[in-house]
Amino acid sequence: MILFTSLVFALLSSSMVPLSVLAQHQVVLEQPASKPPPSLPVSNATESFWLRSPRVFPTPAHGSEGPLTVDADICIIGSGITGVSAAYHLATHYASNSARKDPIKTVILEAREFCSGATGRNGGHLTPSPFEGFNWLAKLYGKTEAARALALEKYTSDKVFSILKKDNKLEHVDFIRGGRVVLFFTIQEYEEARADYVAAKSAGIDMSDVQWLTSEEAQDRFNTSYPAVVIPGNNLWPLKLVSVLYNLAANATDNFSLSLHTRTPVTSVSASALTSGRPWILSTPRGPISCSYVLHATNAYAARLLPWLHGPDGIVPTRGQVIAVRANTPNALGRTGFVGNDGFEYWFPRQASTTHAVFADQGSGGQKGQLIILGGGREATKDSGYEFYETDDSVVNPEVGRVLRAFLPRVFPGKFDEGVEPEMEWTGVMGYTKSHEPFVGPVVDRYGTSSLGTYKGQYIAAGYTGHGMPRAFACAEAVAGMIAADIVGERWVPPEWFPMHYFTGKDM
Repeated sequence: MILFTSLVFALLSSSMVPLSVLAQHQVVLEQPASKPPPSLPVSNATESFWLRSPRVFPTPAHGSEGPLTVDADICIIGSGITGVSAAYHLATHYASNSARKDPIKTVILEAREFCSGATGRNGGHLTPSPFEGFNWLAKLYGKTEAARALALEKYTSDKVFSILKKDNKLEHVDFIRGGRVVLFFTIQEYEEARADYVAAKSAGIDMSDVQWLTSEEAQDRFNTSYPAVVIPGNNLWPLKLVSVLYNLAANATDNFSLSLHTRTPVTSVSASALTSGRPWILSTPRGPISCSYVLHATNAYAARLLPWLHGPDGIVPTRGQVIAVRANTPNALGRTGFVGNDGFEYWFPRQASTTHAVFADQGSGGQKGQLIILGGGREATKDSGYEFYETDDSVVNPEVGRVLRAFLPRVFPGKFDEGVEPEMEWTGVMGYTKSHEPFVGPVVDRYGTSSLGTYKGQYIAAGYTGHGMPRAFACAEAVAGMIAADIVGERWVPPEWFPMHYFTGKDM
C-alpha cells in the first residue's frame, strides 16, 4: 500500500496524469451528445508517423483521378482495416467459389487518402486481451459471450500473423512479437485486473502465457517500479498491413474485382428510383455510384450517413493523440509494448532495424535513442469531455501534449530526458460505444427498421472503442460472410468465435 501511494503521488505531482478516472469517463461517455453529428473528415489532417512516405501500394491518392466506378455489386465506405479486411475476406470467399460466371464487382471509397483515418493514425499495437474486461462483459452479456469476445481478438492476431507469414510479409509490416506489459499505477487497477484474470481462467480460458510481476520484478526487467502483468502482444505498421491485405484481395481471383477511389467522399446513400437494377445510389462529388450492397466501415464517422448512430446509444467520435519521441539510449525499452493507467496510455519501441528512414537511428554523434510511439493523454481533458465528439484531426490538443511529454520520463526514470520534444505529433478519431463493443451486421436504425426492410443490403462494422486492431479484421470477416450469404440467398452461420452481442441483426 505504501508503494502504491508513493508512486501515485509521484506520478500525479510530476506528470499531471489523472488516475482512476474510468468511472467518470464512462459517465461522460453516456451523456447526451454535446455536438452535432460528425461532418466529413477534415482535408488537412495532421501528419501521422505511419503515413509519412511509407512507399506502399496503393498510393495515398490512388483512384482519386480519372474515371469513377459507376456500378458495383458491393460498395465499401472506408479504406481502413475494416473496409480493406472486408474486401480481403470477400476475395478469399470467391477465390474458393468458382460457380459465378461474372466477378463480384467491389469498390472501396475513401474520403481522404488511402488508410488515412484511425487505422493510419493509431498506436501500432496488435494485441489481443486474454482477460481484460471479462467481468464487465460477463455482467452485460454472460460468460459465454465474454469468452467469445476474447476469442475473437486471439483469432484476429493469429490469423493476421498467419497471413503475413504465408505471404512473407512479416518483416515488411515490421511485425514484432515482443509481448505487452500492463503497468498498474493504483491498487484499484491491479485488483480489477486480477479479478478479470481469475474469472476468465475459471471460465476455461488458457492463461499459461500470462505472467504477473511484483514491482521489484518489473524494476529488474523494465526499469519501472510498478506491479505489472506480461501478456502476449504484437506491434506492427498498420498502414502496411492494410496495404498487404488490399493487394491480396485485388489479386486473389478472377471471380472478384476490386477498385479503389480515394478523395471520393460519400455524401449520401439513397434508395434508387429505379424499379430494377441496383437498389442503392451513393452520391459523391465525382458523381453517383449504383450498388446492391453497402458496407459502412467509417467507424467514428458512421453517424454522418446513419444519423441515428449519433450519441451515446450509437458511436461517439473521440479524438486520440500520439507522439513519436526518443529515449536517451538506443535500446531503452527493448522489444516490448506497454499499456498503463487503465489503458489510457499505450506505447511501444520501434526497432532500430525497422525504424522509418526519415527517423534514422544513426546521427553524426553516434547512435540515437530508441524511438517510442506513445498515445493517450485524453484523461487530462476530463473537465472538458475526454475529447468526445472531437473530429478535427488537423490539430493537436496542447493539454494532452503536455501529459504525453511528461509521461515516459516519470514512468521510466533515467531512460527519458525531461523536456525532449517529440519528433512527430498527430491526432486521429476513434469511435466509442457505451458498451465498448462494436456494431457488426445489417444496418438497423433506432426505431428497429432493419436491413430486411428499408435498409436491406446495407451493413456496418464500426465502434471499436479504441481497440480496433485486434477486432476489426475478424468483424470484417463476419460482415463479409453476411454479404456473401445474402448474395446467394443463404442464411449466414456465425463463426464459433463471433460474439453475438456484436450482431445488429437480431431479427434475422
